[in-house]
Amino acid sequence: MDETVKPLRIPPHMSSYADQHLVSHLLQSMLSSLLVDQPEDPIGHLTRLLQRTSVDSNAELRAVHVTTEDLQDQSELSTQERPADQLVKRIHQRLNEIDCFNRGWVLEAFPQTRLQALSLQQAGVIPEHVVLLEAPDDVLSERNQGKLVDPLTGNAYHETFLWPLDDSVARRLEGRSLPEGQRMAELQRHRCEVTGLRSAYQHVLKVVNADQPHTDVYQQVLGFVRTRRRSRTPRILLLGPPGSGKSHQARLLSQKYKMVEVSCGRLLRSVAADGSSLGEKIQSYLDDGRPVPDSLLLQLLEERLSRVDCRSRGWVLHGFPQDLQQARSLQENHPPNRVFFLESTKEVCLERLTLRATDPVSGEAFHAVTRPAPSSEVQNRLKTRPEDDTHSVTHTLNQYRMHTAGLQCVFPHAARIDADQDPHSVFESLESKLTAD
Repeated sequence: MDETVKPLRIPPHMSSYADQHLVSHLLQSMLSSLLVDQPEDPIGHLTRLLQRTSVDSNAELRAVHVTTEDLQDQSELSTQERPADQLVKRIHQRLNEIDCFNRGWVLEAFPQTRLQALSLQQAGVIPEHVVLLEAPDDVLSERNQGKLVDPLTGNAYHETFLWPLDDSVARRLEGRSLPEGQRMAELQRHRCEVTGLRSAYQHVLKVVNADQPHTDVYQQVLGFVRTRRRSRTPRILLLGPPGSGKSHQARLLSQKYKMVEVSCGRLLRSVAADGSSLGEKIQSYLDDGRPVPDSLLLQLLEERLSRVDCRSRGWVLHGFPQDLQQARSLQENHPPNRVFFLESTKEVCLERLTLRATDPVSGEAFHAVTRPAPSSEVQNRLKTRPEDDTHSVTHTLNQYRMHTAGLQCVFPHAARIDADQDPHSVFESLESKLTAD
């Protein structure tokens, strides 16, 4: 890093205020709106935008429902343009009309391909929330067979799952089931395109299981579109005893949400191996088996968490803090906005750690129960780390238990996760709490 260029250092109390009130999202939205819409009166435009934001945050959603069918009857914009380009222009024009600008909008069933999504983005149509509804094939088939539509309003109903309360509406319903061949062809096209759509909107996407009562689906979608949490830079802290799976869950979070995984242990070993004067100091502690002083740990974390990638993408930290004083230091300098305690019993932690070993030839890790060696040859050459013997693990677990109360005191609002479950279930629990509120 160029020593003449110092990273921007925001004081913790300012960072907390900005995070609480979504200042970064507000600035980003205002700047994006100015660059996309390029209004002749920028100040007036921003004033209306702020007024709309204030109303939307305190009232029920009153967004304008926009469908592609609503736009089909409009006159052609240009006979030289492809139909897809014409539709994108019509959508862009419609969403910039005053009702959509003031109240927001819900665009239904478009785009259907990644290319259409990119065309919308290039035209300046950038949604804050994208919802993808999924259901099993048999459910889709059953719903298609009983689909009904109100010809006056266009509202969809179903003869089994969603019957109108108003008898006058029920009397005028018309069947709109697709022929099975056409339905299967459209479903196949969707399957071919859905991966591209997920990729195009990965940072604002929520997938909802539609095989539920429609009221439950609606509540999940409404809860999602009412929040702007995805614009918040994640600063996630994973706490828990050794063997609770912090490293594995941090890796999963990093891979899915593109945040930076910061392992205190790996950070120490990396700096110790780089040949710097600081690295030599740290290496001396590691060689002697002594704990690295907090002053050096905090120096390393300060430098790492202040880098551009952590500031822009967010981070998930594990392996630090381990006691009350370290927790207070982290809270003062780089306060996390989500904290999780992975709670695991002593018996489970002992089984996970003392039964694991590494193949010195391939570098692969194995476990006597969950991932045994593939052959007796590999089994015979496996090596167990000294810190994974029963005595060492028991001592480390007891140390963690001694400091648990202090950690909970610094992070009283932390969420608790049952880490005795299989890793997939633990990750699902983490995600559900991460996206709540």
